[in-house]
Amino acid sequence: MKLPKGWQIMQMNEAGGVDAGRQRSPHHVAGKPRPYLRVANVKDGYIDTSDVNAMTFTDSEFERFKLSAGDILLNEGQSLELVGRPAIYKGVPADCCFQNTLIRFRSRNGTDARFALQLFKHLLITGRFAGIASQTTSIAHLGVSRFAELKAAFPPLSEQKQIAAILETWDLATEKLESLVAMNTARLCALRQQLLTGIRRFPQFRKQAWLAKKLGDVLKSVNRYEDWNDHRTFKLAGVRRNSGGLFFRDELLGSQIKVKVCKKIHTGDFLISRRQITWGGMSIVPPEFHGYDVNDEYEVLQVRDSAMFDMRFFHYLSQTATLKNLAYLASNGVFAERLRLNFDLKTFLNQPIRIPPTKAEQLKITSLLDGCVLEINLLEAELEALKLQKRGLMQKLLTGEIRVKP
Repeated sequence: MKLPKGWQIMQMNEAGGVDAGRQRSPHHVAGKPRPYLRVANVKDGYIDTSDVNAMTFTDSEFERFKLSAGDILLNEGQSLELVGRPAIYKGVPADCCFQNTLIRFRSRNGTDARFALQLFKHLLITGRFAGIASQTTSIAHLGVSRFAELKAAFPPLSEQKQIAAILETWDLATEKLESLVAMNTARLCALRQQLLTGIRRFPQFRKQAWLAKKLGDVLKSVNRYEDWNDHRTFKLAGVRRNSGGLFFRDELLGSQIKVKVCKKIHTGDFLISRRQITWGGMSIVPPEFHGYDVNDEYEVLQVRDSAMFDMRFFHYLSQTATLKNLAYLASNGVFAERLRLNFDLKTFLNQPIRIPPTKAEQLKITSLLDGCVLEINLLEAELEALKLQKRGLMQKLLTGEIRVKP
């Protein structure tokens, strides 16, 4: 690709200084304790200072490894998709050094640090860093020398600053949306805790006390076992951990399935994975999974009396610590060297719960929580769209396809 006028190809060690951090070792005892940053502190575009460790540095080591405001830190060792993740150091914490799990890039004259940060984000997203990394087991290493020799296109300094300012506008908008998502998620958690325990109630329902029930009083097991046919296609579903909902597992012929037992699920069923229940592997079945199949490792529950109890209410109840603890109490067993708990449905259905006395109150609660979830989903969709827009803009600005006026 022909470079725009005024642009040049440079190695990273031509655009700035490239250095490795100090290794953490019990042999380093001389000097005095100084704070240092490590991979855990380098997040997506920012330095997390909530958990900063310290180790001893001599005065000469401190001068060598001390960070200056504007230094960019990149993850040297990480998972392949995150190796090279960059963040800029802004002087906090003060008098701070860095570990050899990070690479420091210090801009030279002619290179704007804010532009370099955006360039590194682009190289991460497009897989350039992953492409030069070496991998051992599950950890990829960027490599100081490989990063130093990596080449990229650099526009004139004035254009670098303009590009950085434009892309930082997108970053600011992204940060605001992420903050909104976090605030709304915290609000949902608080409402869920208060509404699903009866701590907060709607005025029209306060006169009636909540009822003490056993889970088996409101829920029952249902097994719609399929007539097996090796020539029939089965659409298989599964449940994610942490109440993450259902997912499509596979579409297979009966002859391709080893264990020849499947049961059908319907909209509004509640699905529990016996093997994943203690990690929150349970969820209501949404309409798009109506008619799918699950294997016999799943429990399928229905409401006993739909006029008195709402499964959507129970779906939200299942996301609380109280219900998850009841599931844990109904699980037992350890096999080999790996924790593996088996779920006992009879014990689970014998556990006590407290519920609103009327379905009307249950529906009022689920309606409010549904609105919170919808708002979060819309914000997350907007956030993802904004990130995609920025990626497209980065591609055009950082290749010179779109030029900016200095």
